[in-house]
Amino acid sequence: MGTRVTVLGGGICGLAAAHRLARSGAEVTLLEGSDQLGGLGTFTPWRDGWVERFYHCVMPTDDDLLDLLGEVGLRESVTWKRTSMGMVVAGRHHPFNSAADLLRFTPLRLRDRVRFGAVSLLLRRLGRGRDLDRLRTEDWLRGLYGDRVWDSLLAPMFGSKFGPAFGDVPALYLWQRLGRESNVSVRGYPAGGYRTIIDALRQSIVDSGGVVRTSAPVTRVSGDGSVVFNGEVLDADRVISTLPLPVLQSIADPALAPLLPDVRLAYQGVVNALFFLRRPLSGHYWAPVVRSGTDFDGVVEMSALAGPFDGRHLVYVMKYTDRESALYRADEARVLARWTKQLVGLYPDLTSADVDEARLFKAPFVEPVYPLGYLERRPPLEVAGTPLLLATTAHVYPSVTSWNSSVGLANRVVALVDDAARGARSDQGGLAEGLADQLFQGGGDPHRG
Repeated sequence: MGTRVTVLGGGICGLAAAHRLARSGAEVTLLEGSDQLGGLGTFTPWRDGWVERFYHCVMPTDDDLLDLLGEVGLRESVTWKRTSMGMVVAGRHHPFNSAADLLRFTPLRLRDRVRFGAVSLLLRRLGRGRDLDRLRTEDWLRGLYGDRVWDSLLAPMFGSKFGPAFGDVPALYLWQRLGRESNVSVRGYPAGGYRTIIDALRQSIVDSGGVVRTSAPVTRVSGDGSVVFNGEVLDADRVISTLPLPVLQSIADPALAPLLPDVRLAYQGVVNALFFLRRPLSGHYWAPVVRSGTDFDGVVEMSALAGPFDGRHLVYVMKYTDRESALYRADEARVLARWTKQLVGLYPDLTSADVDEARLFKAPFVEPVYPLGYLERRPPLEVAGTPLLLATTAHVYPSVTSWNSSVGLANRVVALVDDAARGARSDQGGLAEGLADQLFQGGGDPHRG
């Protein structure tokens, strides 16, 4: 339609928005500060291929993401597989997938196991009709499961995800997460990995006349639609920022800065190690690690879902932590050496000779730590009086931060660009409606997070 749009950030949200807008005829330029697109979906070379730096999977309920994959011809490339979960508590391994597994789960007393199973089965229903946005997760779960289950199991797991404020996170977040996963053990993974999605979206943008620039860190954003990067100035009718709010606030010019939402969220980053092993571990895709003498809090055996990669089994271990923490700032070689020793000690059949290689990756802004009552405090997508639109992890709540919720957010932002074009060209009638049809053809519900 000729609308000039600059998209800041080349993660999945920025890529999805740029893809849809470019396909609809907008003049799109996407700017990514690093040398790779994909955000948390970036990859690292290994032998003759590429593997993700951070673990990912597709859930059967990820409608927005699956619809996007359909638009670029990749939906049928997703292979679905039933996966299993384990639990490592005090160094002991337990399967955690069935009622029988739960009854044999010795870290809990028998009556606590029964209570845990009954409450977990009904938890989604128990949250209906309650103001979970204003209810602390600890208050809700401690009341339902009891003190022993909360203190010995749930508190360490939530603490590993959200840090010291884990008990204060709104219960609504957990309720939404249960809705996404729906107790389904089936997960998907695209053939060729997540790089195929990133490459397909980039190609779609370019084929539709858009421009994609990597190694183009933005150093200033103005309220008039101008953006400065690498000494260049780019003007646009609309600017979509997917940058974390603290990053955007740091590069906004003096006129724009006071117009940005005054939302001060804490963010959890992640320290993530990727191991290339000569043998598989337990075969469980996901295993939380609780009170087991490790710095990391979970093990993801990616090869249990995606299969071996060039003869090696990929395993991720992770620790969510503040970007200012000692662990986040620690020497990477020392962290890798320590975590390798801890992983080998955690699995009796694993030896140091089985570890072919290990790599460490970090990301500073992974998960916002939402305060109680955040639904009312959630910032708007539009910055009033400016052409700037916001599409960040601060906006996906109460949905779980994921590629699916990011695509859903991109849909909502694209709808606002469409609305503006529709209003500016109301005399063109069906032309604007045709744009809306193009934007949402196969794009899912724009209001679904």
